Amino acid sequence: MTDAADLADPNPSRPSATIMLVRDGAAGIEIFMVVRDRPMDGAMGAVVFPGGKVDEEDRHPENWGHLTAPQESPELPFWLAAMRETFEEAGIVIARPVGATSGDLDPERARQMVVDHRDRLLDRKVTFADIIRTEKLVPALDHMVHFAHWQTPFGLPKRFNTHFFLVSAPAGQEPIHDGREMVDCFWTPPGRIVAEAESGQRTLVPATRLNLELLAESHSVAEAMAKARARRVVMVRPTRVKTDAGWKVVIPAEAGYRTTEIASSRP
Repeated sequence: MTDAADLADPNPSRPSATIMLVRDGAAGIEIFMVVRDRPMDGAMGAVVFPGGKVDEEDRHPENWGHLTAPQESPELPFWLAAMRETFEEAGIVIARPVGATSGDLDPERARQMVVDHRDRLLDRKVTFADIIRTEKLVPALDHMVHFAHWQTPFGLPKRFNTHFFLVSAPAGQEPIHDGREMVDCFWTPPGRIVAEAESGQRTLVPATRLNLELLAESHSVAEAMAKARARRVVMVRPTRVKTDAGWKVVIPAEAGYRTTEIASSRP
């Protein structure tokens, strides 16, 4: 999950998954964003995608040995972490009944699962694998596409090895933020939230901003998913550079973003 250079760093990165939950809106593609209520890895007050670290339960072959990742990379635990975090932080169930090979979970049943299980899951009284078994479901990983891969620069005290997943919201399911780490949530066209950040109305960390810009090039969920499947994901490990105008982060051109550098307010 990590390379030799990363393992040699005094603070090796922690595997994590980030969810870019999308739907088709009246004016085109929309993405689900959340606002954190307290300092969490430098993202206090920032508008972010849901997500979190890969847990031990995401790695257990006895729970997930019957599954294979939809794409060659990344490894399966990242996909499972993204699915679990989508349920924990957005209240969306990326699963369908055992035996079904297509279609989405009934929205009413998905909402009841949030009522019945999410608090217990957040309190670590039950695992996500337990919930899936109890509800007689199977993960619907076809709702997910690998979108990006970012790793925190070397030399920072807390580092992450993060895979971003584009997740199409199942029909009829409406997200509900967890009310703990998140204080607000909303759907928005990706281009709008970038424009609001440019005008100073919102705070976006560089990875969030660049991935929103990339997503804004698509007009529908189907188009975004197709582009993501066709694109080669290149790991981005930004280099921090201090200039006379302040700090900036530099990223590799082959990653396919609109720019190779972006100003940063944080050192």
